[in-house]
Amino acid sequence: MRRETIINAALAIGLLAIPLWAHVTGEIFTITLSTRVAILALAAVGLNLALGLGGLISFGHAAYFGLGGYAMGILAFHAQNYDPIFTWPFVFAGTKQMLVIWVVALIVSGLAAFVIGMLTLRTSGAYFIMATLAFGQMLYYLFVSWPKYGGEDGMSIYLRNDFPGVNTLDPIQFFLICYVLLMLGIFVSWRIARSPFGLALQASRQNAERVETVGITPFRIRLAAFVISGMITGLAGALMADLNRFVGPTMFSWQTSGEIMILVILGGVARLYGPVAGAALFILLEHWLGGVSDYWLAFVGALLLLVVLFARGGLIGSLAGREVAHD
Repeated sequence: MRRETIINAALAIGLLAIPLWAHVTGEIFTITLSTRVAILALAAVGLNLALGLGGLISFGHAAYFGLGGYAMGILAFHAQNYDPIFTWPFVFAGTKQMLVIWVVALIVSGLAAFVIGMLTLRTSGAYFIMATLAFGQMLYYLFVSWPKYGGEDGMSIYLRNDFPGVNTLDPIQFFLICYVLLMLGIFVSWRIARSPFGLALQASRQNAERVETVGITPFRIRLAAFVISGMITGLAGALMADLNRFVGPTMFSWQTSGEIMILVILGGVARLYGPVAGAALFILLEHWLGGVSDYWLAFVGALLLLVVLFARGGLIGSLAGREVAHD
């Protein structure tokens, strides 16, 4: 058994075991921290698909995270206030059903990623980075200036949304929902990496001209990966909004895009469980160092610098060595 496979299994088991232990001992806050790890890891799984496999350095994935959050917020806001979103051709007053909200979040974030990808993937390098950042900031200022949904103050959702047969207000049950979705996201990423599509995506990252010579269009491959990446991150945004029972324009900010990218880099770019390791490390540092200093992000910055300079495989790469990722 490969070393990285053992590390991945340990991360998956540990992320499940810790909140279950916390549930038995009554440590509700630990369950909430674990839920945040699972949701942020799912957001990073989306970015890791574009960045790790496709080499697409997107600094605007907060756009899809925020759209997923607002998809939840707007649907739940209208449902709790009995205020129809539209009345023709039929009356639709929102919904509190998670399954419906997730579908809407996936569609909205996927459509946004398609439009943004169509425009930005024609560029590369610094131009691509700045273009994706610009779209994220455009959405940020759009929702800041949209008073119906709280504007800069955002909006609160009174109760967490519903899932069939589950008490979503119970922290451990909501965590299990997020954990299952994270595992599904990782499975999708694993399958894509091993599929002909994933191999073509990796080949287009390494040498786009050679890929074209065998009849594959790199632009279409990258666009499809970018859309799937945005959808996964959008689903994570919907879960985060449900966890907090609040949605605000800061979900679109460049800081959020930066945090998602930090998770990928800390855990290991293109490593299957890199997002999980990065999210767990980030949340632990926030919890431990946040009580020590208000400038705890400076320590995260120093750690990120060390990773970039001396451990480019991230936490998993340092532990597993130079093994092929996504196996």
